[in-house]
Amino acid sequence: MTKILLLILPLYVFGAGNGSGDYDILPRTINFILFAAILYYFIATPLKNFYNDRIHKISSKMNEIQEKLIASKNLKLEMMKKLDLAKQESANALTLAKKEAEILVGKIEAETKAEIEVLEKLFQEHKEYEMRKMEKSVVSSVLDEIFKDEKLHLQQKEILNIMMKKVS
Repeated sequence: MTKILLLILPLYVFGAGNGSGDYDILPRTINFILFAAILYYFIATPLKNFYNDRIHKISSKMNEIQEKLIASKNLKLEMMKKLDLAKQESANALTLAKKEAEILVGKIEAETKAEIEVLEKLFQEHKEYEMRKMEKSVVSSVLDEIFKDEKLHLQQKEILNIMMKKVS
């Protein structure tokens, strides 16, 4: 009400000037006020609805964006947790693989040592066998020589000395 009074007061004051006083300021002012009131009556509600709808749409878009932002933050946190878990699992797998490799190396070393010992035993046995075989062949060849040569009549000591010389 005071706003309307402030609008009308200057028109009334300036309208009361020098002259005949036949100014139609008061009817014009009333007509303007009626026009403004009718205009406000018809346009105010659609304008309010338009702005309220606009505000509602903007706020709903903001809410959707905030929900998406929260969802993406939650997804990021979840992925970070999964990444940390995967890092821990890879570190555990790496240590487990190292331990398994050490165990396998130990087993291979033990098996290799055992195999080398077996091969050395076999070599020693084969060497002894070959030595006995060689001794037998030498003894038999010496005895064959002695017994084939009829001119030689050797005593047992001499035969042993000859055999020892041949063997060594």
